[in-house]
Amino acid sequence: MSEKPTEITCSEETREIVINIPCRLAERASKYANENGNTITGVVIEALDALLSGRTK
Repeated sequence: MSEKPTEITCSEETREIVINIPCRLAERASKYANENGNTITGVVIEALDALLSGRTK
């Protein structure tokens, strides 16, 4: 990942991004979401937030 970080500005509260993940990971995320009363989007948001805020260390 040699791309330089770019400044991201959003004028809205949310921003749509599209990612492709392995099917097995999507299945695991879906199962986890269903078991915890969440959505796949919610699981991804929580996981990414935890990773970027350092809570996964």
